[in-house]
Amino acid sequence: MANATFIPTFDVTAEASRAGRFPGRRTVPVVDNRRLSDGIYRLTFRDSYIAGHAKPAQFVDVYSADPTRLMPRPFGVSEVEGDDVSLIFAVVGKGTEEFSHLAAGDTVDVMGPLGKGFDMKAPANYVLVAGGLGVPPLLYAAQKLALRDDATATAAFGYRDERFADDLVAKYAERVESITNAQGNVVDLLNSIEDSLIHGDLPPVILSCGPMPMMRAVASWALARGIPCQLSLEARMGCGYGTCYVCVVDTAAGRQKVCVAGPVFTPEQLGWDK
Repeated sequence: MANATFIPTFDVTAEASRAGRFPGRRTVPVVDNRRLSDGIYRLTFRDSYIAGHAKPAQFVDVYSADPTRLMPRPFGVSEVEGDDVSLIFAVVGKGTEEFSHLAAGDTVDVMGPLGKGFDMKAPANYVLVAGGLGVPPLLYAAQKLALRDDATATAAFGYRDERFADDLVAKYAERVESITNAQGNVVDLLNSIEDSLIHGDLPPVILSCGPMPMMRAVASWALARGIPCQLSLEARMGCGYGTCYVCVVDTAAGRQKVCVAGPVFTPEQLGWDK
């Protein structure tokens, strides 16, 4: 019987690339981890495959070092610099608490990029509407749009209180507007900039991510004005690649997995245009 061959995690990407396959879970070095706000962190790790392939709204599975925490945590890519990939997350449980203590020089297991990203091919003023931890995929969208001559980005971010991402997105977006819960919501923000969006040099396209009620309200606002809209859904996931059925959502075509069919859907695909 031939001896079994085991590939260590640091060779996963190279072996998968040689075989023309998607690389699986692998160990990567942590480059930085910093607190952005109370309970909110930006984790940066080095992985050339994710850095070279990730699209805005795609996500990365991050795995706990504790073997009793089997399921990974999915986080949207927020920025890419060279081979360094950043993710923004909130501490909401033991897994994310563990990740908040990672530091440069540590390692962490990841897999990605996963899911379907935003369609940003058309020339447009992309209006990036985020609520809370819906910011990361829209921050990455702004970074990508800043490289183009035929598109612009307008950020419209809603926060519970502290505006933790305004300075980050200001590096890429031509316009940054934000609002806190004490001031109103993102629909109020959209109403305040509606005229400039409708009468701008480029047609508006809305990209949104955040709590489901917020995105329903954003979709309704966009549909009423005939503005194309794409929504990156937030969903609890078990695997992140379509095997566990934890993240299914009702759509116009039946129940679909957010991790595979999405996370990006249009209001029409979700049946929200009825």
